[in-house]
Amino acid sequence: MTITHEDDLDGLREIGRIVAEVLRAMGRALEPGMTTAELDAIGAELLEREGAVSAPRSCYGFPGATCISTGDVIAHGIPGPEVICAGGLVNIDVSASKNGFFADTGASFRVGEVPASLRRLCTDGRRACQIGIAQVRAGRPIGAIGNAIGQFAAGRGYSLIRNLASHGTGRALHEYPEEIPTWPSRDRRQITEGLVLTVEPFLSRGGRWAEEGGDGWSLMASPRAACVQYEHTVVATRGRPITVTLPG
Repeated sequence: MTITHEDDLDGLREIGRIVAEVLRAMGRALEPGMTTAELDAIGAELLEREGAVSAPRSCYGFPGATCISTGDVIAHGIPGPEVICAGGLVNIDVSASKNGFFADTGASFRVGEVPASLRRLCTDGRRACQIGIAQVRAGRPIGAIGNAIGQFAAGRGYSLIRNLASHGTGRALHEYPEEIPTWPSRDRRQITEGLVLTVEPFLSRGGRWAEEGGDGWSLMASPRAACVQYEHTVVATRGRPITVTLPG
């Protein structure tokens, strides 16, 4: 989607606020002993209260309202009876639509006390996302996003998952430009003014690819390694990008 009218930006900001607030509420509710289905139910109730529709469910028939990934699963985890345990990470991805506008956001959360290496991974994962967002500007090549993230990751001793890309969004969950690399690339497609896209690097302590699990949805890092994802939906301008997935 390319923003051409203020009304478009207003609609995008509204759904962006909703998914951001749902993500924040789910992160605050997260605690050891609850199931991923119970956590998803919180998100589903909040989306319904706001008049928003779960995008993975409505667009792809996903079994949950949100994606909740734990343990070896790094993305597209199905909410269910799994009990969340202390000492690890949980990734929550919330995407939804309202009035024809879509927004997508996500974050990795620590559950209780975790090793210092995982605390650092979370901090650096959030930083990697912000570094990528800073490259979103009209006139720049799309490859600038992944190149900046890649330089940061390499300097900190991390790898990047190279087959889970960012994407255009706004009027559909996934739209042009598809497959936006968040790793070093020579992608010369130009970022245009008003373009709506996600920035969502998957920063890992050794994983390089996402491979399918056994349920048709879940994805795991290959080789197996800890991984975090932080995601925002942004709008390109001639100056600083507009991040729409921020709580109100």
